[in-house]
Amino acid sequence: MKIRIQKRKKNARIPTRGSAQAAGCDLYACLEQEVVIPPHESAMIGTGLSVEIPDGYFGGIFARSGLSAKEGLRPANCVGVVDSDYRGEVLVALHNDSDTQRRVEDGERIAQLLILPYICPEFEETESLRETARGEGGFGSSGA
Repeated sequence: MKIRIQKRKKNARIPTRGSAQAAGCDLYACLEQEVVIPPHESAMIGTGLSVEIPDGYFGGIFARSGLSAKEGLRPANCVGVVDSDYRGEVLVALHNDSDTQRRVEDGERIAQLLILPYICPEFEETESLRETARGEGGFGSSGA
């Protein structure tokens, strides 16, 4: 699958894969100057890119495991969604889960982008749902 991508800023970097079998492509910060994220706060980090995602797919923006585990930085909304009709700059709201401020520099890998298919359901209102063994058992009710 080919994804059309546009550099909106000169210093933007095209996403890269860490290995031949990597599911996600690294997204890079595209900044005029470093951004400092205070503890337990978030900041919008631009990538300098716009993407043309095919209909029936979306771009999922996920945490980079190393950045999350080592630096405490992750997407603020846990998983970002880039819809196929969005043509603006791809932004990542990075949240600092640590107790110390974190710096994000231009060119730093900040998240990973996965292109994923989705189903667009048609919801049908009903008076009842089919019975199951679990029923209305919620959190932890299945033994986990």
